[in-house]
Amino acid sequence: MDRRTLLKTTLATGALAAMPARIFAQPAAGTVRERKLFALAKEQLDKAGDVIWKKDIVGIADFGLRSDVPRFHFVNLDRQEVKSYLVSHGTGSDPEHDGWLNSYSNVEGSNATSKGAYITWEWYKGRYGTSVRLGGLDPTNDNALRRYIVMHRASYAEPEHIERWGRLGRSNGCFAMGEEQFRIALLNLSGGRLLYADSLGFAEDGNTVTKPEPPKDLELLTPERATGEDRLNPGVY
Repeated sequence: MDRRTLLKTTLATGALAAMPARIFAQPAAGTVRERKLFALAKEQLDKAGDVIWKKDIVGIADFGLRSDVPRFHFVNLDRQEVKSYLVSHGTGSDPEHDGWLNSYSNVEGSNATSKGAYITWEWYKGRYGTSVRLGGLDPTNDNALRRYIVMHRASYAEPEHIERWGRLGRSNGCFAMGEEQFRIALLNLSGGRLLYADSLGFAEDGNTVTKPEPPKDLELLTPERATGEDRLNPGVY
């Protein structure tokens, strides 16, 4: 190496050494919430192991958010992107019908949402048309197949329902979505992928949402006191 080359190399090395290390640190991709969802998706895929045979996209239903907020996240690990949609929870999980999921159940006849990891299976034709069968992978949702807990479309899960009632309607424990959003789910989430449901409360701004305390004089919604919304929507009562 000649003197001129040595001098250039020395100067370049000295300049690099003098620069703050933080300049070379690569920022993590995505928002705070997206990074949380990526981490959770990978964690649940690792936990499920070989049971899940398609690991490109993971569905995460965040029932810690109210039903008028897009809380069903399609986490695409290949593209490093997240898309969020509306999803309903079960009547047994929200007897007050205030839009918040209050409790989970794995019991047949509870009409409640079950938390935990699911595998998406095949399509079939049911009461709500084309639907996706689900298999529960945890003790908290292993009755999913016997309870007919599936993914399906429903009119009470359309965005227009929120415009009229301020929240989505409720399912019998299934993951109900609007027509267009369910079509996206059929194309992207069925056939051996992972769906995970829990009360995470991941707000869009990165904060954690907590359900507000209900009024002390809150009365439960009974069949005798059902609103027009409940009477007009099968499965919402």
